[in-house]
Formats: sequence, structure tokens, C-alpha cells
Amino acid sequence: MIVGEKVFNKNILVAVDDSDNARRAVSYVAQLLGGFTGFNVTVLHVVPEAEEDYFASDSERDAWFKQYQQKVAAMLEDYRQILLKGGFDASHVSVRSPLRYCPSMAECILSERDELAYDTIVVGRQGLSRKEEFLFGSISSKIVTHARNCTVWVVE
Repeated sequence: MIVGEKVFNKNILVAVDDSDNARRAVSYVAQLLGGFTGFNVTVLHVVPEAEEDYFASDSERDAWFKQYQQKVAAMLEDYRQILLKGGFDASHVSVRSPLRYCPSMAECILSERDELAYDTIVVGRQGLSRKEEFLFGSISSKIVTHARNCTVWVVE
């Protein structure tokens, strides 16, 4: 699609965790765009790299990481199935779970978006109260504030 001088692609990055709001975001994309051709969806869960001294030993870290990877793989497959049942072709749905150092999760998601050249980011709204959001910040708020040259959908 061309708007003015910019060419927009139909690539959508859905950033998820294991929350109900993330599930609603994936379901929203499936309901809104499932069955239409030309859309590519990547479901992303960034695995934050632990600080060097977080685990007592390398074996403890490796055991935790292996267990966490299994949990993430099951979650991503569940979200992938939602998109497939919603009408997306399997060749247009992918999942990613990179291990990254994350000063903030929003920065990691935006960095992934830049690397993947997606024009739309979809996130679920975190279930924070206004006080909590003021004190701790919100991933979705940070993405909306700092995203450039893309569309951001925040699904509640």
C-alpha cells in the first residue's frame, strides 16, 4: 500500500507475554485480519537476559532457561493456533523468542520491530492502575510514546 511517498507493508508484529491482554491482542488480529491475503504476522516474546550474578551457577541458569523456553514455546504455539484458526495461512504466521538484554522491554520490542521492518506493532494493554502506571511505567505506553514510522495498536 502506498500513502504519499511511503510504502507501507502488511507485516504485523504482535508482542506478547502470558497475560490475558496479550491473548486478546492476538485474538483481535485474528478476528480483524484473518482470511485476508497479504498480511504476515510475527508473534514475538522477548526473553530478557538475566543479570550475570542472578543465578548461583551456570547449571542453575541453564536449567531455568530450558524450562522457560519450553513454557514460551507452548505459549507461542497457542497464539499461533489462534491466528491459524482465525483464517491466517500457516506460511504467513511466524513466532520469535529471542534472548536479549533489555534495559526496558519496550526498547527491545521497538528494536525487534526495526530489525524486522514491520510497520505495525500490536500489544495488549498491561492491567495496571493509573498509580502503578505512573510509578512503574507501562510497556504499551512506552511503545506508543517512542515508536516512529509505524502504527501501534494497543488492545485492551
